[in-house]
Amino acid sequence: MISPSKPDFDTVIDAKSIQRQYIKDILRHRELIYFFSWRDILVRYKQAFFGIAWALLRPLLTMFLFTLVFSRMAHLPSENVSYPLFVLAGMLPWQIFSNTIADSCHCMLNNSNLILKVYFPRIIIPSSQMIVHLVDFLIGLVMLIILAIFLGAIDPLTFFAFPIFVILTAFLCLGGAFWLSALAVKYRDFRFIIPFVVQFGMFLSPVGYGTFLIPEKWIWFYQLNPLVGIIDGFRWSFFGISYPYFVDSLVISTVMTLVILITGFWYFRNLEQTLADSL
Repeated sequence: MISPSKPDFDTVIDAKSIQRQYIKDILRHRELIYFFSWRDILVRYKQAFFGIAWALLRPLLTMFLFTLVFSRMAHLPSENVSYPLFVLAGMLPWQIFSNTIADSCHCMLNNSNLILKVYFPRIIIPSSQMIVHLVDFLIGLVMLIILAIFLGAIDPLTFFAFPIFVILTAFLCLGGAFWLSALAVKYRDFRFIIPFVVQFGMFLSPVGYGTFLIPEKWIWFYQLNPLVGIIDGFRWSFFGISYPYFVDSLVISTVMTLVILITGFWYFRNLEQTLADSL
């Protein structure tokens, strides 16, 4: 009896090659990112009377509220910059982050029917959430630039550095979306916890006030919030505002943003294999 011959080679599954193939799958399905993003934008603004103008109205209304409470009543300083502009420069990165995080908790469950029927890289869904709010963010950013130029508040020496902080903001939102969309599938309580965390988070970030008001003994703990360096970076690039710990804050925020992005991708990727069982 002739025994079956053994193959003269071994099949080796390389983890790196699997990750490369996954990234190729994302690029091959990149049109889905545009589809999901455009669908969510239409759903959000289609029935609204003011439509996409809400992308301007929301930060403006918040800016006026903060100006009334913190500038007129509390008399918080804004480093010789018009307080409404000071707040708007902090409000825009905060809003894209908080809105992306809040919507990411529901995005996988809201698309569960599609996820269970069709194959595509699931990470496209939380990525599209970031894109939706990035559109609002960029619209608000154009408004900030126009207002700052009109009021003569732009610092020409630092202004062209602001795209760096746009990229950091997008990376932080993307990493947060990966984490929260995955956690909300595995632990449904996150859908109820995150809105409360977001409400407190605004007061733990330098949105309505400057980092220079934080006592020196607390500054290192405060800088662990990655939004601190990003918001301060926007104010520095637009208005030239800095403080003694600005460079440290920027380095910490950059490192933490990259850590959140990379670990978020890794966690979502691992959970994706059992995602259908959890939905």
